Amino acid sequence: MSNAVPERFNAFRIHNDDQGYRSGLESVSLDDLAPGEVVIKASYSSVNYKDALAGTGKGKILRRFPLVGGIDVAGHVVASTDPAFKEGDRVLATGSGLSETRDGGYSEFTRLESKWAIPLPAGLELRESMIIGTAGFTAALALFRMVENRQKPAMGPLAVTGASGGVGSLAIDIFSRAGFEVHAISGKQDQHAYLKGLGATEVLGRDALAPGRAMESARFGGGLDNVGGPMLTSLLAQCAPYGNVASAGLAASAELDATVMPFIIRGVSLLGVASAGTARDVREAVWQHLASDWKPAHLDTICTREATLEELPEVFNNMLAGGSLGRTLIRI
Repeated sequence: MSNAVPERFNAFRIHNDDQGYRSGLESVSLDDLAPGEVVIKASYSSVNYKDALAGTGKGKILRRFPLVGGIDVAGHVVASTDPAFKEGDRVLATGSGLSETRDGGYSEFTRLESKWAIPLPAGLELRESMIIGTAGFTAALALFRMVENRQKPAMGPLAVTGASGGVGSLAIDIFSRAGFEVHAISGKQDQHAYLKGLGATEVLGRDALAPGRAMESARFGGGLDNVGGPMLTSLLAQCAPYGNVASAGLAASAELDATVMPFIIRGVSLLGVASAGTARDVREAVWQHLASDWKPAHLDTICTREATLEELPEVFNNMLAGGSLGRTLIRI
């Protein structure tokens, strides 16, 4: 064990056993954590919808128990058996099995597999990287896939559903930084100024994607859907020829009741965005964009709350009740 790691430290751990499903702060040792080549002293993590589901048991996220929660983490290396990482290096990790099959980032010290530890790119601070976190990585990965499939600003505005959430807020900022016009779609009337401040040209109510015909007039060049269900169906029906719609969430529904008409008449593409298992080369390319030409310009606005490990249960409940706006940063 590295001299820099104390015998015991605090972690937010999740159990599911004879005593039921429960989570909270515990004293743990490095030996309690999943194996890995790199040990970091964690500085920051964040709260994603998946974290709230895992921490409360409202969703089946964890594949084994007990596990430390938190799908994101950033900090400094304190010990490494991989020569690619040395003491003092700043690294981040998002997804990659954290808080699913291995211990996550809600811990004063985290042990990572080196294949998932990403050196913090020049142009980003640790704090910024966790305001971005899985939410921003997901939004940027969606754009990466859309651009790879020939999405261009000239094709029309990109719609973003669930716009006031973490992924949605960062998507507006990232897409507009990349040169696209963005139309935010949100049911939260009181957040229009917030969304325009992030770069949305227009803010539309949910009725813009109300259920309609299998094909509607082309209104959007493409978009990112965080909601699922009828809104995704409607977005596909309103997408311009050869536009791309990225699917990244199911805040409203996991169902998709659609027809093949947009695909076979307009050549629309539906792209899946699964951020957790993204290949290393794509992961590094996306983070390079996030540190440079796609770096969100409004991170301090998007970070609407900073909290501690002790405050996680209250943050989870608020998020699941639909009360969260933007991103919550966790200071460790």
